[in-house]
Order: sequence, then C-alpha cells, then structure tokens
Amino acid sequence: MAGRSGTSLKKRQKELARQDKQKDKESMRAQRKNEKPERAPGSGPEVSEVSALELFEDLTSS
Repeated sequence: MAGRSGTSLKKRQKELARQDKQKDKESMRAQRKNEKPERAPGSGPEVSEVSALELFEDLTSS
C-alpha cells in the first residue's frame, strides 16, 4: 500500500505544472494584446461600393 501515495504525488505535480503552463499562456496572451497598436476607425483598406456589393452577392448566393 505504500506505493499508492507516489502516484497521487505525481498527479498533483502534473496538475500544478499544467496550471502553471496555463497561467504563463494567459499572461503571454495579455502581453500580446497590450502590445498591439490601436488603429483609428477607418484606417483599414478602402472598399469600393462595387466590390462590397460583389462580396455581399457572393455570400448570399452560397
């Protein structure tokens, strides 16, 4: 019966390592999100009315 506690300890260590990895990932996501430059509205590529209508027709015909 003495061997059973080792597996519980390993499971606990594995779970703690998983949680640490998730925290690291979350902090990296937050850091990347903060580093993104904010764009002003309308600063994206220009879309003409004709190409917008063509896109809309393509989407509705599918």
